[in-house]
Amino acid sequence: MFGLNKTGSRFCDLKGKVAIVTGARRGMGRTHALTLAKAGAKVVLADVSAEECEAVVAEIKREKGEAAAFKCDISNKTEVNNLVAETVKIYGKIDILVNNAGICPATPFLEIKEEDFEKVIDINLKGYFLMSQAVAKEMANQKKGVIVNIASIAMGQVGMGFAGLAHYCASKGGIVAMAEAMSLELAPMGIRVNTIAPGAIDTPMAAGVLTNPRALEAILAKVPLKRMGKPEEISNAVLFLASDESSYMTGSVVAVDGGWTAG
Repeated sequence: MFGLNKTGSRFCDLKGKVAIVTGARRGMGRTHALTLAKAGAKVVLADVSAEECEAVVAEIKREKGEAAAFKCDISNKTEVNNLVAETVKIYGKIDILVNNAGICPATPFLEIKEEDFEKVIDINLKGYFLMSQAVAKEMANQKKGVIVNIASIAMGQVGMGFAGLAHYCASKGGIVAMAEAMSLELAPMGIRVNTIAPGAIDTPMAAGVLTNPRALEAILAKVPLKRMGKPEEISNAVLFLASDESSYMTGSVVAVDGGWTAG
């Protein structure tokens, strides 16, 4: 998977690094964890189901990697702090945080209930805040670290809005704005913060589109590459941003969307 650079070392080599991946039990989170582990990182997988994360841990260990699984609701500060503390206790440090956990309930704007809006914001935005703040405090002590956020092209502004996803779009736009502010404050501490904006990706979250021929056709009509993206294609971007190969990048938003936002 990895080539050699001019110094003879491997591209995107994460040997000796410790990474936390949230929402790691399935979909993109699973492939992020597998990809980082393959690059040599020790990976802590966090999700609302530790049992499902354990299945991914088993995959990593079969390939001689090192990983651990924890239950964590990222919207709960106590659980977040416990996850960070346990990671430091086991591995001694945290080098990489991949904020990936999220939900995407499709609901017409006029039918979104207050509690539904709050749940999406709590997980998709507040959860990223809580995880980033807790991990950044540890990274600041070692004067180095990388935070990679998974947002979406459904983020408004440089991205776009999506009907039926007002609360989701609000959360993803918030991630981008927060990450830009974080990158300014954390850069003097040696911490880089970047964001990936995936387009239409073939994951369980997209099952409704994949099983509806008309919906799939409408989506692909907007994608110049005329196909859904694969989770691994997002994970490759995560790997690059998590590695020293992207050492001069912070505050960036990288669209991995088959050209959708260029149209």
